Amino acid sequence: MQLGNQLSLRVNRAFALLLVVLVISVPPVSSQSAIDEVHIQPRMMLPATNGTSTNGAMDPIAVSESGPKPMKVNVNLVLVPVTIMDGMNRLVQGLDRNSFQVLEGKTEQQIRYFSSEDAPVSMGIILDISGSMKSKLDRAREAVVRFINDANPDDEFFMVTFSDKPELVSDFTQNVEDIQGKLLYAAPKGRTALLDAIYMGIAKMRQAKHQRKALLIISDGGDNHSRYTEREIVSLVKEADVMIYGIGIYNHYFPTQEEMLGPELLRSISEVTGGTSFSIDDPNDLVDAAKSVGIMLRNQYLLGYRPAATKKDGKWHKIKIIFRRPKKLKLPGTFHVYARSGYYAAAE
Repeated sequence: MQLGNQLSLRVNRAFALLLVVLVISVPPVSSQSAIDEVHIQPRMMLPATNGTSTNGAMDPIAVSESGPKPMKVNVNLVLVPVTIMDGMNRLVQGLDRNSFQVLEGKTEQQIRYFSSEDAPVSMGIILDISGSMKSKLDRAREAVVRFINDANPDDEFFMVTFSDKPELVSDFTQNVEDIQGKLLYAAPKGRTALLDAIYMGIAKMRQAKHQRKALLIISDGGDNHSRYTEREIVSLVKEADVMIYGIGIYNHYFPTQEEMLGPELLRSISEVTGGTSFSIDDPNDLVDAAKSVGIMLRNQYLLGYRPAATKKDGKWHKIKIIFRRPKKLKLPGTFHVYARSGYYAAAE
């Protein structure tokens, strides 16, 4: 939810400027909102790294005329999308609310809302077009188109490409041809500003029309050209109500330190949001990996609860989802629960 404050001018009085502060948090069902400060402030300029001179600083990331603004909401109903996979990476379907237990901290919460419907998603595609993607870009294009074609007809999409810096190449659309056409002009070159691209994707999500929001990241390496740090972006996505899914294409041999850290970077950023990441070593597997992400998104359970002890303290509140294995379902082996790990409450 976005809060908008208007500037008013009164005759014979000085201009009054209200700073609209929006912070990313778990969206409420209620329309009432509270204002607080963001944990990550946009960084406008940063000198070049790795000893490369840029005669000053990098250009700011362009998302809108006013730049990315943080968003904050009042938490009345915490909504948690949940995916259950078995030990063979198969979706567990047909569950009801009695199959789940929700803990906030150590306190069990009453599940007041439950759904397993394929609700529409606002989706952002974050595509790496750095120089190292040259031999993989055709398969990446194919994976993106297949992913969109398999989506819910009511889903909407935007696309960000990145190399030395991120660029919004397609605004929100439901037309596959819009994004497919932009993909044809994607030319691999430059370095890898992955973290900056994630920042742009999260900022763009404030214009999403659906309550469910997700980012799909396709990249072949770690970050080596961003102004934002991993710590800053992890903090940012923890505040955002956006699931992140990553597909990393990695060689068995990592020529640089940042490429070696690439798989862990995608994993740490995605799992805190309730998403996950896939690591593959063959570009031909890109389409199947993207298909798997689409299946996970379309087969989620949505749990909602009102915190038993509501605290407007601006702090991180940990969430744990426990899967109660139904006796009537013969489910062998172990299971993995994909769900966001917590949320930031609004402050007084």
